[in-house]
Amino acid sequence: MSGESLSLVAHSLDVITRLQSPTGAYPASPTFSAYRGYSWLRDGSFIAEGVSRHGDVAGADAFHAWCARVVGDRAGQVDALVARAARGEAVPVSEMLPTRFTLDGVDGDDDWWDFQLDGYGTWLWALREHVARHGRMVPAVEKGVRATVRYLAAFWHLPCYDWWEEHVEHRHVATLGAVHAGLRAAAGLGVLSAAEEAAAAQAVAGIEALVAREGVADGGHLRKWLGSDAVDGSLLACVEPFGLYPAGHPVGEATVAEVERRLAMEGGVYRFLADTFYGGGRWPLLSGFLGWNHARAGRTAEARRCLEWMAAQATPEGDLPEQVPDLLLAPERRQEWLDRWGPVATPLLWSHGMYLILADELGVRT
Repeated sequence: MSGESLSLVAHSLDVITRLQSPTGAYPASPTFSAYRGYSWLRDGSFIAEGVSRHGDVAGADAFHAWCARVVGDRAGQVDALVARAARGEAVPVSEMLPTRFTLDGVDGDDDWWDFQLDGYGTWLWALREHVARHGRMVPAVEKGVRATVRYLAAFWHLPCYDWWEEHVEHRHVATLGAVHAGLRAAAGLGVLSAAEEAAAAQAVAGIEALVAREGVADGGHLRKWLGSDAVDGSLLACVEPFGLYPAGHPVGEATVAEVERRLAMEGGVYRFLADTFYGGGRWPLLSGFLGWNHARAGRTAEARRCLEWMAAQATPEGDLPEQVPDLLLAPERRQEWLDRWGPVATPLLWSHGMYLILADELGVRT
C-alpha cells in the first residue's frame, strides 16, 4: 500500500487519541454544531474497534469502561422499564435510554432522535472483539453489560430509529443485526446470570426468525426495514462484522451485491437512494464497511479500492468528513443543511475509525 495510506493510518490514530475525552468517551466530531460535546455508542464502538486493532489498548479500554459506567448508572431505569413492559404497559419512546450522551456521561438537555437500539448492541459486540483480541477483560464492565442485555432482550422487537436517526415507526434490519450480534457477544463475556443468558438466547432466536420471515426481499437480499424493498448502506454490517448472514451465506452475498449495485459509485457509498441530508452524498465510513466485506470475502483488490477512495476524501490536513459533496443525490437540498448546521462534520471520528478497521483488514499498519 502507498505511503499516503500509512500516513492516514497514523493521522487517524492521532486524531482519535488526541480528541478522546479524559472520561473515555469519543466525541463524534469536535466542531460540528449538532454533534459537539456528544458521544454515540454506535460511532464510539467502531472507533474503539479501529484503535484496538492498531494497539491503542488503553484508549479502547477507557471507552468501554465509559460505556459500562453510562449504562450501569442507568441500571435502575432499565429494570423499571423492563418491569413496566412485563406488566403490559406501553413504554413511551421518550422514556427509553438515549442514543447519545455528553462526554461526561449524562443525558443531553436538547431534543434528539433518542430511541435507538443499535448502539447498545454494537457496544457489546465491540467489547467482546476487544476482549478476545487482547486476551483480557476490561475491568468493571459487568454491571453495564448486564443492564444492556436486559434492555435489549426486553425491547429488541420494538420499532425504533435507525442508524441515521430516522423512521422511528419501523423495525430496521441493521438494528436487528446489531442487537443480534451484541447479545451473542455478551453471552461470551462470562458475566451474565442464567436468566440473562436465557433471555439473550431467546432474543437472538427471535431476531433470526423474524429477519428470515420478513427481512429478506424477493431478490434474496436484506431489506432496509421490515416490509420495504429498499436497501441501505447500513445493511453491510449485517454481513460483516455482525454475521447475521455471514460473508459465505447466500443472503449475505446477495445483500453486499445489492448494496453495491444500488448505492456504490466510484468507490463511495450512499446511505440510501432517498437521502437528502446535506444533499445526499457518499459516506467514507460506508466505503469502509463495503471494503470490510470485500476483504473478508477475499476480494482484496475491491477492498483496496475502497480504502483508496476513503483516503482521497481527506482534507489537506488528513481529516475525513462525514460525507462528500460531489455526485449528490439531491443537490437542491444541500444548502438548507448548511444553513441549519454549518459545514459537514470534519473530522468525523467514525470515518477515521472505519479507515483504521479497513486498513487493518488489508494489513496496513504503522
